[in-house]
Amino acid sequence: MEFIINVIAVVVAIASVLVALGHAGYLAMLSSAANKRAGGAPIAQYVRSRWAVAGGTTAVSLLAWLFTAGSTVPDILAIILAAGSGAVATKALQSTQAKYRSGG
Repeated sequence: MEFIINVIAVVVAIASVLVALGHAGYLAMLSSAANKRAGGAPIAQYVRSRWAVAGGTTAVSLLAWLFTAGSTVPDILAIILAAGSGAVATKALQSTQAKYRSGG
C-alpha cells in the first residue's frame, strides 16, 4: 500500500511541477513578446505582477516532489501540496491565456 501511495504522490508532484513550469514559461514568452513591441508596457506590467504566483506555485510543487522521498505521511502531504499548487498554477495559466488570447 505504501508503494501505491508513493507512486501516486510522485505522479501528482511531477504533473504539478510541469503545470507550474508551463505557467512560468508562458509568462516568460508573454514578457519577451511584450518587451519587443511598442505599446507592450501594460502587458509587461501585468506579467511582472504574476511572477509571484508562478514562482510560488513552482516552489510549492518542487517541495511536494521532495516530500515524495519519505514515507506514507510525507507522501500524503506531497499529494495535498502538489494538487493545491497545480490547481492554482492551472487557474493562473488559464486566466492569463484568456486575458491575452488572440485569434479565434
